[in-house]
Amino acid sequence: MTKIKLCGMMQMKDIEAANRLRPDLIGFVFARKSRRYVTDVAASELRAALSDQIPAAGVFVNEEIDHVVHLLNQGVIDLVQLHGDEDEAYMKELRHLTDAPFIKAFRIREREDIAKVRAFDDNTTILLDAGSGDGMTFRWEWLKDADYDYFLAGGLTSENVAAAVRNHHPYGVDVSSGIETNGQKDVRKMEDFVITVRKENDNA
Repeated sequence: MTKIKLCGMMQMKDIEAANRLRPDLIGFVFARKSRRYVTDVAASELRAALSDQIPAAGVFVNEEIDHVVHLLNQGVIDLVQLHGDEDEAYMKELRHLTDAPFIKAFRIREREDIAKVRAFDDNTTILLDAGSGDGMTFRWEWLKDADYDYFLAGGLTSENVAAAVRNHHPYGVDVSSGIETNGQKDVRKMEDFVITVRKENDNA
């Protein structure tokens, strides 16, 4: 069954919708250059309102390790999602400090990038993306070369996610811009996305 991650939670209404829709996990973006950036304080307040049945991922780009560990230790996030140039040395140091799960994002620009990911740490969940939260997709036919589990991200909406799940069977789908209107989370789009994925899961 394909898991659902709703990313870029910024407001209390986003959390209220998530609590009702019960995705498999949600995400807070701590990358300062992102328009979905939330401060530690804001994320803590949002997390306090989030159902304890829904894990929260912290999305980081080349973040100081101490900051990542602090948010984990404070219970603001449950797992780490890395979208920068973090290498295996970074991952090794972080693993010494926490046993939290990891998701590592890889930008897919050409077909060969799919195979390159295979050599990465087996203990890390892979996320394949076309960009950086900009709603772009890559050529999904390349996914037939992915002989590993992965989250699919980039340009997903309720209109195309059914085909993604049906044809490629990703471990999970990660959506942010596809459930927004004018830069804000759209509850109707969130609902449509979750319902669509669950319908495909039921038909699998």
